[in-house]
Amino acid sequence: MSRHRALPYVLLLSLFYGSTLVISRFSVGMYDPRTYVSLRLIMAALAHAAVYRFAGGASGSQGWSRSPHLWKLAMVLGILGTAIPMTSIVSSLQYQSSGVTSLLLTLNPVITILLAQLFLPEEFLTWRKGLGALIALGGAGLLLLRGETGLADFAQADWRGYAWVLTGVFAGSSAGVFARRYMRDLNAWDVASVRMLTAAVVLIPVTLFTVGYDMSNVTAVGYVVLVYAALVGTFGGMWLNFYIVKTFGATPASQTSYIIPVISTGLGALALGETVTWGMLVGMAIIFVGITLLNSRGR
Repeated sequence: MSRHRALPYVLLLSLFYGSTLVISRFSVGMYDPRTYVSLRLIMAALAHAAVYRFAGGASGSQGWSRSPHLWKLAMVLGILGTAIPMTSIVSSLQYQSSGVTSLLLTLNPVITILLAQLFLPEEFLTWRKGLGALIALGGAGLLLLRGETGLADFAQADWRGYAWVLTGVFAGSSAGVFARRYMRDLNAWDVASVRMLTAAVVLIPVTLFTVGYDMSNVTAVGYVVLVYAALVGTFGGMWLNFYIVKTFGATPASQTSYIIPVISTGLGALALGETVTWGMLVGMAIIFVGITLLNSRGR
């Protein structure tokens, strides 16, 4: 019953993430990825600070955590699980569509399970998980072999697009395993807040000393979509994910893996003229079969 009750929230969260991916694809024409991600994280971190200042009880905390242990671990998570994946994913959108990127992002649970075998003693690789991982990797392999970009302007895939996504997936999966091993008993909202703040602080000097905050090519629409991506896709998405996990459990929240690619592919085609090929659809179906096996449980 709880799974059915969680469905509207899962769909909304998928819409947040999927639409933000499409918006990010639109934004890379105006922003350097580092500038874009840095500004998103700054605004999201300020939103977290506002929650503590004006509605601390809503997050289950009365203020920023004063635990050095939590700060140390959450700072690692902020770099490994937020700053690196977000920058990598947005960078990939310079070379391929939001649909292709979202399909490759579904490999996150596959890489997480494989890493868990090495670093989480209680995790066991069952035949279902192993088969699911192989099938999902096969679907991604089909996209790679066909050189899918989802963009009419790119006849052949640029390896940098795939490399950026896989970098983000590996970093995000590593962060997930790190959190499961060392951070299970910590307050989720406090961790998320420190994580967001750390990612923002780390990317500010990186952006300043590499590309700067050049906004000369940004239109009025560009500013609007930046605010949407920061407050809806980044802050709102993390808040809603926090609510789903807290209310319904971690499993319903993970179901966004099935929905985000559909939303990103559809919105990208409608709003940005991205292409959808039969290879992408077959790859999506294969990956979904693999993820289904990963999430299934034997008797």
